[in-house]
Amino acid sequence: MSSKSLSAVLEKRIQRLCLSDFPCGSGSWRETKDGPERAETESRDALLDLLDCPRSPWWLDDYSWSPQAKELRRLAVIHPERLTAKFIYSFFTSFCIVNKNVSVIDGGLLKFRKLEKLDLSCNVISEIPAESLPSTLKILELRANCLSSLCSLTERPPPQLQYLGLSSNRLGSHKDISCLTGRYWPQLVTLELNDCEFEDQQALLNALSSLPSLKMLMLKGNPFTLAPSYPGLAVDCLPQLACLDTLWLFPKERSRFRGLASVRDVTMDVASVTVSLGRLRGIPDVLTSEMKTTSPVAPVSYKYFITYQFLCSSASDKTKLNSESQPDTTSTAHVPEADADQQQTNQEQSKPDTGAFTLHDETYTGFQHLSQHSTARMMWSKEMDFNDKQTYTVSSLGQLKKFLNEGLDLRLEEEKVLSCPAAFKKEGKPSRPEKEKKTKEEDLGMEIMEKKKEDEESKQTGGSGAKKSTATSKGKGNEDADVQSEPSTPARQEPVTVELCVELKRWQTASDMLQPSLQLTATPKFKKKVLKLVKRQTETK
Repeated sequence: MSSKSLSAVLEKRIQRLCLSDFPCGSGSWRETKDGPERAETESRDALLDLLDCPRSPWWLDDYSWSPQAKELRRLAVIHPERLTAKFIYSFFTSFCIVNKNVSVIDGGLLKFRKLEKLDLSCNVISEIPAESLPSTLKILELRANCLSSLCSLTERPPPQLQYLGLSSNRLGSHKDISCLTGRYWPQLVTLELNDCEFEDQQALLNALSSLPSLKMLMLKGNPFTLAPSYPGLAVDCLPQLACLDTLWLFPKERSRFRGLASVRDVTMDVASVTVSLGRLRGIPDVLTSEMKTTSPVAPVSYKYFITYQFLCSSASDKTKLNSESQPDTTSTAHVPEADADQQQTNQEQSKPDTGAFTLHDETYTGFQHLSQHSTARMMWSKEMDFNDKQTYTVSSLGQLKKFLNEGLDLRLEEEKVLSCPAAFKKEGKPSRPEKEKKTKEEDLGMEIMEKKKEDEESKQTGGSGAKKSTATSKGKGNEDADVQSEPSTPARQEPVTVELCVELKRWQTASDMLQPSLQLTATPKFKKKVLKLVKRQTETK
């Protein structure tokens, strides 16, 4: 991909203003004070109307890239003689070049000698050469670029910079931390570092504490913000702050975490995550529907449980990604050797029936340690409350952020259990389902014989009987047609949902650090998530 320089984009924007073309500039279309009035000339007010009227072909609607662009265009009508190249470059004080695929900040930017604000969000800039930035710059926004280092920016940083936005970049190394000190940014008031990759909270806060003018700091979205010590440690380490993320820091907030920065023997950057599963809804009553259509030989029970994988710190908790939960087969039964063939048939029938509910295995890639958890098995009901809660301790905060961004994959499994094998079916006297089946077959044979006998009699009676039979069948056909023409509205199936809550442990005060068993989490927010069902059929022996 070819590089696109910032100065080239700015020059193209200025050219689109057409400052020397009609109705701007000092062309023959302008009326002069001493010159004669001609039909082809326009007054200054008429020329300004051509710039401001939305129906005019010379009207421009895109001035978002600079607040001075529209003002400069009007100035080209009022005082066109002032618009020299030096004047134009000195006129601009603010640029907003967002999502224009800019990749290079070149020296052409130095021509804008009075530039104070530069917004380059959502571009593909990987390096910020400080020598290409005007010394008058006060606001620099570089959110959502491709920055991976701040070393080039600190070689000769703008001395008057008050706002620096570095959110959503690949920053987080110790070299980047060393570039965020008061040595380089003595007048910096606002610093945005949201959604970067900083993991060492203590080192970053030590560097930021040297910024003498820092008042507003944005840190949310970094891996270290998943630790329970955030934001308490940041509040106590940076007494000069007035606002942290969206929290305005008043004396009451500071008193809650006083003394936390002086602690040295407690690990600050280890996350504690609690995953809770609540009520499951939307599972149809499969057993009742099967009993209406078929008559099972052996009693059947259905159990449901949920499995998921979560990040953990210990290698001993790691499990294979392709492993499945083992069914609950605690009940046993003795099977005679004579029924070995029938038992083999039953084992073949007890294989998992994945059918239309198959859920393909979705594995997590790039994670070293994963722990698989399975809830208790619940018998079917309209609302099954698992009341399952598991807490995980994770030391790799960068991996935890990546894992949570990918989402938690829940797997709902259905276990079909036959309480006894089919080999125990008694011989001799037919069972009730067999009796019903034979009775239905006999009744059906009687109806077929009677129908044949009626057809033969109708042939012998001649035409009148045939006409009567035809009329009768036609009437029945119309009734059937009327019945079939009525639209049927199938019952709406309720989606399968489960209550899911993922909570992070937070220290609400400095004293909470000394109580490891105290689970202080954020307000739980239950989310309903649609699940896919995996059917499993097993046979207890």
